[in-house]
Amino acid sequence: MPESFEKTEFLDSAYRLVIVAAKRSKELQRGAVPRIEPGSHKSTTVAIREVQDNHVKFVVEEDEEEGGAE
Repeated sequence: MPESFEKTEFLDSAYRLVIVAAKRSKELQRGAVPRIEPGSHKSTTVAIREVQDNHVKFVVEEDEEEGGAE
């Protein structure tokens, strides 16, 4: 796990942070409005900060919790 990752009530793993932030980064690259002040940071950095600060909502589907595809 990355040293800067801190488990929270909505982020249970660094893996989930990466997956959600990657999807959010694509949205930002396609023109979505940032939910935090982006400054001069790249879309990936902005997306990670948005997810860590709970500005991005996501739903964990039942299959994901059981271990993925069958």
